[in-house]
Amino acid sequence: MTGRGAVRMGLLALLWGSCFLWIDLALTGLSPAQITVARSALGAAVLLVLARASGQRLPRGLWGRLLVAAFFCNTLPFLLFAVGQQTVDSGVAGVLNATTPLFSLLIGLGLGTDRGLTPARVTGLVLGFAGVLLIFAPWRHGVSGVGALALLGAAVSYAVAFAYMGRRLVGHGGPLAVSAAQLTAATGLSALLLPFDHAPTTPNATAIAAVVVLGVFGTGATFVLNYRIIADEGPTSAATVGYLLPVVSVALGALVLDEPLTVRVVAGMAVVLVGVALTRSPTPARTAGEPAGRR
Repeated sequence: MTGRGAVRMGLLALLWGSCFLWIDLALTGLSPAQITVARSALGAAVLLVLARASGQRLPRGLWGRLLVAAFFCNTLPFLLFAVGQQTVDSGVAGVLNATTPLFSLLIGLGLGTDRGLTPARVTGLVLGFAGVLLIFAPWRHGVSGVGALALLGAAVSYAVAFAYMGRRLVGHGGPLAVSAAQLTAATGLSALLLPFDHAPTTPNATAIAAVVVLGVFGTGATFVLNYRIIADEGPTSAATVGYLLPVVSVALGALVLDEPLTVRVVAGMAVVLVGVALTRSPTPARTAGEPAGRR
């Protein structure tokens, strides 16, 4: 990896991992629905400008697919993370976000697109979910069940989105333009929540600044960085950022928000990351004549 690539990876991990910090700060003056709309709109604005600058045009004939992708990849998880973080620490939210590959594997197995269920990957699934149990310690009290379920629901939503996008959107149009269109669709979908949002809020400078950083840098700029890393360093290097993200979120939660950094949470994070690593282990090569999985 080049020195520039390493800097990009570190910056991407910092920006993505800090999203949970910004959500926590935004919740001091904004509702989850308001955060979802603002985050989507600001991210869309950044990508629309970059798509226009690069000469990429918004895709035509894909808006139905983009609405589905926007719902599962943006509107629903953005909302669920904000709802969950009303009762769960930002660091823990970042760790639960790292469970998305576990759900992706389960979905792939269910759809038949991933048939390589090796002992290592089974062990990874068991360890990953055991780590989640260790973090939340359901035999103890102190973590809201609703918040935990919302955060896990966001991870599931991402997994559903990635499966759908991989089958229905990849390869259609320029990546900047497609992502800009997707976030634009997410803005429209999330705006539908506002008439039903009666949560009492008092916007303040901290909340507004946090949601601006979340939308511009945590949602818009991160796409560009991730795209450049994939193009210059390869997908494996880009995937490595997923292991750094929860470490950043836990560290920022402890340093900035004074969240408790317990042995149980750190151990649970380690177990989750080991589990995720095992689920990404290579599967045995197919023998001659064995059909490939559906694409």
